[in-house]
Amino acid sequence: MSGPSPTPVHEPARQRVLRAARQALRVLAVELGTPTEPGTPLFGSVQNPWLRRLPYVVAFGFAVSLLPTTITILGHDYGLNGGLAGALATAQTAPLLLAVTRPLQAWWVIFTADILCAMALTGADGVAGRAWPWPPMVIVGYLALMVALSLRERSRTLIAVWLTTGVAGILFEPRTPDGSVGTWVLLFVLTGVVLMMGATLRERGDAQRKLIEQETISEAERARRTLLEERTRIARELHDVVAHHMSLITVQADSAPYRLSGLPREAEEEFGSIAATARESLAEMRRLLGVLRSEETERHGGPEKAPQPGIGMLPKLVEGTVRAGVPVELSLPEDRVPLEPAVDLSAYRIVQEALANVVRHAPGARTRVSVTTAADGSRLTVLVVNSPPPAPSAPLETTGTGHGLIGMRERVRLVDGSLDTGPLPDGGFRVAAQLPLSPPPAPAASLSPKDSGSV
Repeated sequence: MSGPSPTPVHEPARQRVLRAARQALRVLAVELGTPTEPGTPLFGSVQNPWLRRLPYVVAFGFAVSLLPTTITILGHDYGLNGGLAGALATAQTAPLLLAVTRPLQAWWVIFTADILCAMALTGADGVAGRAWPWPPMVIVGYLALMVALSLRERSRTLIAVWLTTGVAGILFEPRTPDGSVGTWVLLFVLTGVVLMMGATLRERGDAQRKLIEQETISEAERARRTLLEERTRIARELHDVVAHHMSLITVQADSAPYRLSGLPREAEEEFGSIAATARESLAEMRRLLGVLRSEETERHGGPEKAPQPGIGMLPKLVEGTVRAGVPVELSLPEDRVPLEPAVDLSAYRIVQEALANVVRHAPGARTRVSVTTAADGSRLTVLVVNSPPPAPSAPLETTGTGHGLIGMRERVRLVDGSLDTGPLPDGGFRVAAQLPLSPPPAPAASLSPKDSGSV
């Protein structure tokens, strides 16, 4: 009675090895057959036109110099047939021109030509005492190709190319002709060094580009955040102005039935509706202000109760700036000019921001502040001009957050005015704002006949 046949003990391990080998070969084939950005030239994104042409010049120089040299060495030194030597030399050098845009495809052509050349040199008469399987000119061209390859392809592809080069040398080792000098180890080591150096340079360049892109994005986000902060600050300041007018509407609408005798019942109801709507609007504004006001402001003192400043408070502002060491001359209109609250507040804030910039960036510079009205009474001109700072003084800040100019532009935009800022030829700075004395016209609301009939 015979028992069951024994199962080979080493079969599972052999299967695992074969499966791993097949998987490795599959990954190797995928990496060697999937180029990165085919058709895009090396240094194609560089701004300098001469640097963009550099890869073409280098590739052309290698191809032109190596082609005749390879033909001469293969035919004269190694004793190959002239036609075969010319064909192999062309296949080994001409694809270097392709390496500028498609280095992985160029590697396939050159590596295949190098393999065929090694096989042809196996039976050549002049191989004794010479380099094999890779002649010197083959090594030079291959290393030049590795530079282009390392600047374009992924790390896994570079490892696959390096291992394939080593495997080819190992497979040729048993067929080494007598008296020849083996060069496969030399090429294997040099290929690894060149690929590693090129990959390091490429990764460093990629990291620098990503850093620049991130800095650009951060700068744009910072500018956007600054703009939003300034708009929020302006909205908080204008709350009191609008709330004052809404309060007047509420009081007048509530007191109208008591102040005006003989009003019809419909008119009293209409005034009551107006008052209720005004109170609802005030409540909505308070809720909006609660969203706009920062938690830090609420934590330190709660809502602001001080009245909003205007051009009437400019003398006090200038006095504080003079005490800070900046000589300031102030010129105001002789007659009191009635201003809209938004225009009055914007004019004061523009002067305040301009003087703050002088204190920070040009301490000690003589400054002139002028607030004038146009002859036709249509606009208010705010002008702040400072001279260059004294030579011994140094700016308190060399960089700014950008809040000042952004805030000025937003305030001028709010009242439909214009702003002109910039350095002066002598080294000073100028801020000029044109603010309309009358409020900007409100957009006309278009009502359809159906809407107008229902009012």
